[in-house]
Amino acid sequence: MRRDQNTFTIRIASSPEDVAAAQRLRYRVFVEEMGAHASPEDAALRLERDAFDAYFDHLILIDEAARPEDPLDRVVGAYRLMRSDVARSGPGFYGQSEYDLSLLLDGPRASVELGRSCVHPDYRGGLAMHLLWSAVGEYVIRNDVEILFGVASFHGADPEPLAEPLSMLWQNHLAPPDLRVRTLPEHYVEMNRIPRERIDHKRAMLAVPSLIKAYLRLGGFVGDGAYCDHAFNTVDVCLVMDTGRMQARYRDYYGRTEGILE
Repeated sequence: MRRDQNTFTIRIASSPEDVAAAQRLRYRVFVEEMGAHASPEDAALRLERDAFDAYFDHLILIDEAARPEDPLDRVVGAYRLMRSDVARSGPGFYGQSEYDLSLLLDGPRASVELGRSCVHPDYRGGLAMHLLWSAVGEYVIRNDVEILFGVASFHGADPEPLAEPLSMLWQNHLAPPDLRVRTLPEHYVEMNRIPRERIDHKRAMLAVPSLIKAYLRLGGFVGDGAYCDHAFNTVDVCLVMDTGRMQARYRDYYGRTEGILE
């Protein structure tokens, strides 16, 4: 079905029902599609949720033309965002269970953690992700955010089949020292696994998930080290984006996004 921008509403969740609808989409994508673990209670409700949800802003995309039988199925795209001032107030960042994020948490520059990005299968490859990214851009501007970061994932929890793309990311997109977050020592997985001369860059890039490639196009960097998340059946890398270092065309683009976020 062809859709245009007027079909969608995009906004920050404003009620428990909104958050539950985002969690329903996350369950469909992360648990049913990607094989993440869910507790019996969450599986019975078909919700993917955790204790951090109470502290995040939940960005939700709704197709107003759709008429699902269950109201919780109305969200077709979602992101969750936590500002550094909120993280410092008590919960910390979600990614701190995987990465040493003290550079970002304790630094003077405002940051936001991006996570749980997902789009309904019927809406991929089109307008939905563009609208989500535009709304993230407006959120960044509204909140004077300077650094965006978040964990992004490869499917499957074994790093060895991913040796080529992980090595390519480390060799070509490693964050500068002032942004170089690092996997916690007890979880550290080496990314630089293959010598540069043995890497087929085109093949390696084809193996990189679309979301990670999108972050790289924005001028993003990877932190040092991967993390094997067996609960989510993924290998994670931490992406960091400095709005001051973003390519000019993307800074200009973000400057034109005002008005999309309700």
